[in-house]
Amino acid sequence: MALTTRSDLYRRALELIPGGVNSPVRAMKAVGLEEPFFVARGEGAYLEDVDGNRYLDWVLSWGPLLFGHADPETVEAVREAALRGTSFGAPTEAEVELAAEIAGAVPSVERVRLVSSGTEAAMSTLRLARAFTKRDRVLKFAGCYHGHVDALLASAGSGLATLAIPSTPGVPTAVTADTIVCPYNDVDAVAEAVVRYGEGLAAIVVEPVAGNMGVVPPADGFLGALRTLCDASGALLVFDEVITGFRVARGGAQERYGVRPDLTILGKIVGGGLPLAAFGGRAEVMELLAPSGPVYQAGTLSGNPLATAAGLSVLRRLRDPRVYEELERRGAALEAGLSPFGRVRRVGAMLTLFMTDGPVRNFEDAQRCDTERYGALFRHLLSQGVYVAPSQFEAMFVSLAHGDEEIARTVEAVASFS
Repeated sequence: MALTTRSDLYRRALELIPGGVNSPVRAMKAVGLEEPFFVARGEGAYLEDVDGNRYLDWVLSWGPLLFGHADPETVEAVREAALRGTSFGAPTEAEVELAAEIAGAVPSVERVRLVSSGTEAAMSTLRLARAFTKRDRVLKFAGCYHGHVDALLASAGSGLATLAIPSTPGVPTAVTADTIVCPYNDVDAVAEAVVRYGEGLAAIVVEPVAGNMGVVPPADGFLGALRTLCDASGALLVFDEVITGFRVARGGAQERYGVRPDLTILGKIVGGGLPLAAFGGRAEVMELLAPSGPVYQAGTLSGNPLATAAGLSVLRRLRDPRVYEELERRGAALEAGLSPFGRVRRVGAMLTLFMTDGPVRNFEDAQRCDTERYGALFRHLLSQGVYVAPSQFEAMFVSLAHGDEEIARTVEAVASFS
């Protein structure tokens, strides 16, 4: 018998899948829902669940769907690729073309390696940075997420800069012993950490625009200071642009802010909504990867032909500067509409409505937000057919499928709550 309702599906999922979901935030526990909805289909800016409810979607698979759900050009590209074969485990022309598209867009990327997930890209980048510098320590920022890589699943202690402790069971203390955590946007803390640990520092890894504490832009001069500190210490600067890559500009945050890292982590939009990620950077660093160098990294599905077809379909259309002009206009309109109802932080086509009257400059500020009120807002919006991220510490993602009508409807729904 078919499972046709969300309750039926969730009960069955709980018997088969830990927590009933395959990624924790999908459970929607943080916003006070006992059951998630189960998606049946998507089109443009809208989702439909298995119960027949239709939602205006601002999550868009957590950011990759810049042209909306079931974008006809992307779907056709994937269909044509699938007819030729779904996986080869051997090089294809599309892999080379996608690598060229990435290198032609992202300022720092001279060589690029395709992988299957952002976590895989982050893990491999970390290994590469340590091999190149012959050092072990890595500095990250509280509230920045770089996938579920053991060494980067660490939280900050007290003080300006501390050695990290694991933030989840299953990560040995020894694995995070070489991870240093600083507050985001705090140059003094980073400078102190570089003085204290710099001789053994392999890399500073940062989301150039934070997207996993909610959207928090870099303070003026912050990214440039990280570049200077890396140059002074011999560490590599790594930008995690899984969210910002091809979203805040075609060349990502590094284009928007004019700061060039040594290595870049990419995901989401780069795969056009299919499982694909990448990491790239300076040729002399990237050439250490096997088979040209001694740093081993491999993946059976890396450069999968369906994913490369989707990525090429999307990235080629992003050459048109009018795409980003329109995304900026729509993002600004949504920001203006939501600003009376909380603190809005926005960069390009990503933003967060924070339930606070105070500034939001780092993870500590974000944690002061009224998460219960955000949960109530989420439930209200869902009842009005508007789906936003089921967490205060995530983003709303603007796409070309969101028109003025969708923006006005969302602002009206928020206003009816406030």
